[in-house]
Amino acid sequence: MTGYARAQGSDERRRWVWEARSVNGRNLEIRCRVPQGFDRLENPARAAIGTRMKRGNVSLTLTIASEQQSKPLRINRALLAELAGLVEEVRKGTGAAAPTADGLLRVRGVIEEEDGAEENEEAMAALDRALSGTLDEVLKALVAARAAEGRALSAVIDRHIGEIEELCKRAADRASAQIGTVRARFESQLAELLERAPSLSEERFAQEVALLVGKADVREELDRLAAHIAQAHTLLADARPDNPVGRKFDFLCQEFNREANTLCSKSADIELTRIGIDLKGAIERLREQVQNVE
Repeated sequence: MTGYARAQGSDERRRWVWEARSVNGRNLEIRCRVPQGFDRLENPARAAIGTRMKRGNVSLTLTIASEQQSKPLRINRALLAELAGLVEEVRKGTGAAAPTADGLLRVRGVIEEEDGAEENEEAMAALDRALSGTLDEVLKALVAARAAEGRALSAVIDRHIGEIEELCKRAADRASAQIGTVRARFESQLAELLERAPSLSEERFAQEVALLVGKADVREELDRLAAHIAQAHTLLADARPDNPVGRKFDFLCQEFNREANTLCSKSADIELTRIGIDLKGAIERLREQVQNVE
């Protein structure tokens, strides 16, 4: 399910932003990006996502910025003294002109940014707690966004289930006429055969008709489809953030397809076959939508 959320926080030294996005996915896939030096937060962040979501491609990004506009500069005097000694040695040996002060300052490492006081373990632990608190906020907001989309999606899925239910009713009405069609077709074919072969006994004729009618009987498939429809309504009613039903819906769509395929293969009536094809299309549309369900 799709969703987006953003949460931010700050302390006296820095400010940070967590951003979370999710798009539809059959399984749960997590991409987590954190700044260098904050890799320790990645595994807890992944675990926090895993406890809240079961499906979808989730991207989580942490951005941290310093509150200071620029850091003060300092001269690396030890390096500068070493360079001065080397310059004097070269000047005496080759007679080359001594470099200017600005030339020495251009040497990499001579001018450095002040790092400031290193944070102790207690300060780092406090920062991690603050970052984790903001992470919790953004994940709650993402779950809420996905739930809002789920409520809108529920109406769409309900319409697809209703379409399947209506097609099954039409199939049941048409199936009752199929038995007469099978019998009439068999009698027509039998009449042609009887012109060339000895007549069949009445008992054998009844057996053959019963066999063909049994092969064309789709009542069992329609009963199972009705049971699947009832289960689909139950799953839809029970869907909650703490009760994911997406995988169950996936399996149910497979069962829907199985019965629809059998119904089409048993059909001896053109209209029933058309209904079966429409039914398979409706099931596929339902399957596409339930891929978005948590």
